[in-house]
Amino acid sequence: MTTTSPVLIRPITMDDVPGFHAALDTVAREQRYLAQVAAPPVDRIEGFVHESVSKDLVQFVAVATSEAGGQVVGWADVLPEWAQALAHTGSLGMGLLPAWRGQGLGARLLQACVDKAWAKGLTRIELSARADNTRAIRLYERLGFQHEGLKRRGMCFDGVYHDTVSMGLLRPDAGATA
Repeated sequence: MTTTSPVLIRPITMDDVPGFHAALDTVAREQRYLAQVAAPPVDRIEGFVHESVSKDLVQFVAVATSEAGGQVVGWADVLPEWAQALAHTGSLGMGLLPAWRGQGLGARLLQACVDKAWAKGLTRIELSARADNTRAIRLYERLGFQHEGLKRRGMCFDGVYHDTVSMGLLRPDAGATA
């Protein structure tokens, strides 16, 4: 199923907490795309979004504008690492509601995150995805992410193991490697 409603990609706000929580929970319960099987409690999501907004972190939502009040139909974020030697790095997380996949929203969300991550001084974005999530892997490849490794049995849902791939994107002007 595809939808034709206009979708706005914009930074997350506190008003998005209920919609973000609902979208996160829907995608998590699919037990395919995320490392969690349900969204955390809404008060934890509220704290997470508050930190994101107050620190101007890289976090965007896709909002269907024709829905009453706007429905959050997806999100993407690049969260910075906390350790000093990793401060140049952010980790990507993203998801879309099932009816909104395959319409280019993932690419729009991801590009918004990459642009802001570079603008905020990050020079590396990394991610982990299930190896059988070929649609997402193709998206990451199209935006320049490179395969960096395979983690055998990287995820486990209900006793079933799944390999994960590690991918990374380097800011082109970030300088040489040692």
